[in-house]
Amino acid sequence: MSARFGKLGWVWLSAVVFVIDQITKYWFDNNLQMWERITVIPHVLDWTLAYNTGAAFSFLAGASGWQRWLFTLIAVVVSVVLVVWLKRLKPEETWLAVGLALVLGGALGNLVDRVVFGHVVDFILVHWQSSWYFPAFNLADSAITVGAILLALDMFKSKKPEEEVARD
Repeated sequence: MSARFGKLGWVWLSAVVFVIDQITKYWFDNNLQMWERITVIPHVLDWTLAYNTGAAFSFLAGASGWQRWLFTLIAVVVSVVLVVWLKRLKPEETWLAVGLALVLGGALGNLVDRVVFGHVVDFILVHWQSSWYFPAFNLADSAITVGAILLALDMFKSKKPEEEVARD
């Protein structure tokens, strides 16, 4: 599939992730009050509205504001690196391309939030009854996570015998 798309053909997937992420964040930001919850699956999954001024798991969320620009800079640099990496992929590196495209789309979705609002809009709350809560997250975070898993799987996928011989 990757061979049909050309050098940056997987950027469409990044664009889809970005657009869906922004639409869902806009909807939740405009239809819920802060920390209001809508039960989706009782005792397991709720929609909510939360703002994260930090990074993953609210890392540095309590800092004085400088973290906004640090995370913005990191997201810009990572996005540029991902675009260059995507451009250099071989047509058969499909898993790697999908993983990079998902991470890129998620990074850009959270980057826009950070630049425009000074925080990332989160709305997915996974928990177990009322005793355990995972930090709220969004679709960009989900795309980044799935993309990172695909990148890791791509690193560990078995090499073809001809690749093994070529390296010896």
